[in-house]
Amino acid sequence: MKAVVTVMGIDRPGIIAKVSTSLFENGVNILDINQTIMQDIFTMVMLVKLGDDTDPAVVLADLDKIGSEIGVDIRMQNEEIFNSMHRI
Repeated sequence: MKAVVTVMGIDRPGIIAKVSTSLFENGVNILDINQTIMQDIFTMVMLVKLGDDTDPAVVLADLDKIGSEIGVDIRMQNEEIFNSMHRI
């Protein structure tokens, strides 16, 4: 399954490292990544592919925990649903 992961919050060191490490540890491959900082606001969007045996609920729970620890909002959505919601 492919998914879109978004991360937003106040910029601080280690955001990319913590999120990407969690994804790696859960068997998730980052296919594409875009990040920017607007003033002090950090934003990152990733297209990821979950492994065949990867449970999306476990990945999301880990991302939620990291988001709480470092003060950012992390969301993950199935790519097909994301594309359907943003189609004109």
